[in-house]
Amino acid sequence: MNDYPLLVFDFDGVIVDGMYEYWTSSRQACLELLKEDSLAVALPDSVPEAFRQLRPWVHHGWEMVLLAAEFIRSDSCLLRLGATVFSRNYSQHCKEALAAWNWYPDQLQEALEHVRAQAIAYDRSNWLAKHKAFPGVVQRLNQLPKEGYELAVLTTKGKEFTAELLNHFQIKPNLLYGHEAGSKPNVLIELSKTRHLQAFIEDRLNTLETVLKQAELSELSCYLATWGYLKPEDQQSLPSNIHLLDTKTFMGPVSRWS
Repeated sequence: MNDYPLLVFDFDGVIVDGMYEYWTSSRQACLELLKEDSLAVALPDSVPEAFRQLRPWVHHGWEMVLLAAEFIRSDSCLLRLGATVFSRNYSQHCKEALAAWNWYPDQLQEALEHVRAQAIAYDRSNWLAKHKAFPGVVQRLNQLPKEGYELAVLTTKGKEFTAELLNHFQIKPNLLYGHEAGSKPNVLIELSKTRHLQAFIEDRLNTLETVLKQAELSELSCYLATWGYLKPEDQQSLPSNIHLLDTKTFMGPVSRWS
């Protein structure tokens, strides 16, 4: 077993803020599906606040394309009642929106991936620039080796794209796992067999709860990054084995995080 304890970080919402890329790619995918250039004026270049608000509920890329389309559909719940009401029954409203557009998830996912592939192929530097590291995070991650820790990044993004973004931000993790490696709980279980896992840092409360339900991971120190894409209620009444990690604490020694 490696002697160095391992800190495992999620990527989107913990290391990198990709909100602008999410919106611009989803917007473009939506417009390509609709094939009506005149609709572009209905979708602003800047990220709509309602899209930003709903990001914590999004589990799959196709949902973001659907949300973009809902800013165009005049009788959509999102336009009529707003993001807060939409979020209260998020899954059902997404089902209703799919039916209204006569779309299916794979179709939207393919459109999104096509837009991203085109952007990367033809203007890679611009695509990279649409991602921003959260303030102070890059510097803090690069300090970890001096404290005697190794860094792992565990994400649902593709490994290749994540590696390129990490390189862009000059972050060099010891280990990197993309969606190809399997679910986050399974990757952590396999890692725990050969490494001492010091902590897992995420911005999705339900992911942390799922991880801690695994018998092999029940003692893992888990942290909810408060600077990420959190739902309003996520910081309330947390289980005792999930700790809030705010920016100030994160910048301090790992030994004082909890």
